[in-house]
Amino acid sequence: MRFALFIFLLLPLAGQAYVSLRTWQLLPALPALRISVVSLMALCFVLFIIAMSGVIDRWPMPLATFTYEVGTSWLMILLYLFIIFLLADVLRLCHVLPASWMHANARTAAGLFVGMAALFTYAYFHYNDKKRVETTVKTEKTVGRPLKFVLVSDLHLGYHNRRADLHQWLVKIKAENPDAILIGGDLIDGSYRPVAEEHMADEFRTLDIPVFACLGNHDYYTGLNNEEQFCRKAGIIMLRDRSLFLNGIGNVTIVGRDDRTNPRRKSLAEIMKGVDKSRFLLELDHQPYHLEEAEQNGIDFEFAGHTHHGQVWPLNWITDAIYEDAFGQLAKGKTRYYVSSGIGIWGGKFRIGTQSEYLVLNIKNKWAQ
Repeated sequence: MRFALFIFLLLPLAGQAYVSLRTWQLLPALPALRISVVSLMALCFVLFIIAMSGVIDRWPMPLATFTYEVGTSWLMILLYLFIIFLLADVLRLCHVLPASWMHANARTAAGLFVGMAALFTYAYFHYNDKKRVETTVKTEKTVGRPLKFVLVSDLHLGYHNRRADLHQWLVKIKAENPDAILIGGDLIDGSYRPVAEEHMADEFRTLDIPVFACLGNHDYYTGLNNEEQFCRKAGIIMLRDRSLFLNGIGNVTIVGRDDRTNPRRKSLAEIMKGVDKSRFLLELDHQPYHLEEAEQNGIDFEFAGHTHHGQVWPLNWITDAIYEDAFGQLAKGKTRYYVSSGIGIWGGKFRIGTQSEYLVLNIKNKWAQ
């Protein structure tokens, strides 16, 4: 854990140093301008470190929110500046760009600023454009009348995804008139303080729709006591290594996994002991590892999240390399899967090359029209 934290901080620090040097060189040779811009970049990076430390939980809410949003947004901007400067260095070494491109070039500096502003303005609005994804599963099992569920993951409620954001999401979800709402983990981002102070649990109380959820890794960062308190206030039924038959809704059993952050979580085979497999089985498991276990245990549909599909390009290339299914639909035998890129997000509210979404799942008898 300490090594992972070290890497998590070391890589951005190295990137910050490299980008700061290249920015200094690119800006016009005016000491006041160079010092001001590089100092502002350094301040944004410091805000990121402070936000990750958790000390902002003791700060006034407006200041804490500002620190979190600016700090984590800068991390995304830093990534793209790093890519741009690295590409420019490679092109200079290959003699595609002149050596003078990186030195006191006011036109290039202005173009870079405008281009970055345009890109991240788009990324912000694209993040807030929640995509409706719909899929239908026709099953040989008897489910009764056609059922509709809305499935979401990775809400990451906190300093950046506030109550106003949650309200807008739930308005869209309620408009679907679903039989139930299923949440695939990471309900809270990590700090319970903003969620409690804004009384976000009250938003779920207005739905009059049953809500079920499983745990995600960020729910563990929040603390299980806080998570349980929130779910109790919100009326959310947390399924932690257990199954629940949706009596009165349809012939469906929801299987909720504990997050793999808990090394003592039960295996799926243990949870499935005594479960009636003649019913439609829908599994919630936050992190999409070992997908074959669902097929081996007779699960009809598995829903996961966690990956965010990388949030911004090219990080989605990394998630695609790590996971068998980092985003979207998959089928293995008779088991269908959907890995969501999430309706919310961690950190800066930007999407580039990925989407924020919610899944509308229709379940019908195979012989139904």
